[in-house]
Amino acid sequence: MDVTAPRAGPEAQPAAPPTNARAWVPAALVLTGTVVSLIGLSWDAQWHADVGPDTFFTLPHLFLYSGSAMSGLASLAVVLATTAARRSGKLIDPAVGGRSVGVFGKTFTAPLGYLVSGTGAALFLLYGLWDQWWHTLYGFDAVLESPPHIGLMLSITVTMVGSVMVFAAAKRYRWSTPGLVLSTVVLLSFNVVTVLGLQMLNGVVNAFLAGMAFMVVLIWFVLGGFTRRGGALLAAAVGLTVSQVLLWWFSPWAARVYADMVNLPLRDYVDGVPAVPALIPMSVIPVAALVEAILWAGRKGMLSTKVATAVAGVVGGMLTATLFPLQLKLVYGGPLPGAAELLATGVVAAGLGLLAALTGRRFGALLSRLSPEARWQQA
Repeated sequence: MDVTAPRAGPEAQPAAPPTNARAWVPAALVLTGTVVSLIGLSWDAQWHADVGPDTFFTLPHLFLYSGSAMSGLASLAVVLATTAARRSGKLIDPAVGGRSVGVFGKTFTAPLGYLVSGTGAALFLLYGLWDQWWHTLYGFDAVLESPPHIGLMLSITVTMVGSVMVFAAAKRYRWSTPGLVLSTVVLLSFNVVTVLGLQMLNGVVNAFLAGMAFMVVLIWFVLGGFTRRGGALLAAAVGLTVSQVLLWWFSPWAARVYADMVNLPLRDYVDGVPAVPALIPMSVIPVAALVEAILWAGRKGMLSTKVATAVAGVVGGMLTATLFPLQLKLVYGGPLPGAAELLATGVVAAGLGLLAALTGRRFGALLSRLSPEARWQQA
């Protein structure tokens, strides 16, 4: 995995760095690992819902492990290649993972994006060992909220954030934009499950819905703050819907086929609703379109940029949270929440949406600084 480029002359650094034709390879491997982890999570959740019996080495678990392993090994390879290049005095392409930083007393030199993705993969390994020890003490469980499970989910999230950073750093390459959108879609799809742990805090306000609204708006505005052009949020929403459709088909099918392979029956009360895809908001495309329209008004001068960002965040957060109960009723049936809970949740989600929009814009601007456009880092 080449992270270097031809050495510049003794004068000034080149205004346009040469193209690194293989920079996409490690980025694609990290992204593929996160996709495999997402598939493994959806499959594992469906397995627990439709079948039940579980071991540490079921196929869904192996998908989770292999996804983190793929991302981690690709990140490690880039770090080792960057370290070797630094020690030999070669120029390092900052588009391969972003600016390089010293690790362990500058023993290693790591591009920031790959450092984050690799750290997440390493944490996944540690939490996996803890999870195995946990199960030896208490037996196997399907509870999301156990400490090692929360750690596993968060570590995969860190790897997915690293994937976003890797593609953002490569912004001068044509493959950066589709990779960035896809990595954002994977992060969004995965985190609607991660925030499910907030349901333990439900009260007058539905903490899960408020947390989901915050995450959706935050990731949207990180993407929008980085690209600084219209359509990015809507593209991510369309990608999220495609992800939902594919997982809706795959998860029950994979659980059923695997159960037949190991001669286990499905539960009698299987309702046919895929567990993870049902948590992905079905309203994302119209909500994203409305948010895009508000931001467009800001770009055209109808609103100030700050006002447009604030209004878009409030609208995005409130609608994402308050429309989701309709989705649950459509999918599962049952009553809608009471007016007091829906109002309280909408108000809190609107405030969190405002916070997410303002914060996401700043995070998106920070992503732009991962890789300088016109300079090479030199040993």
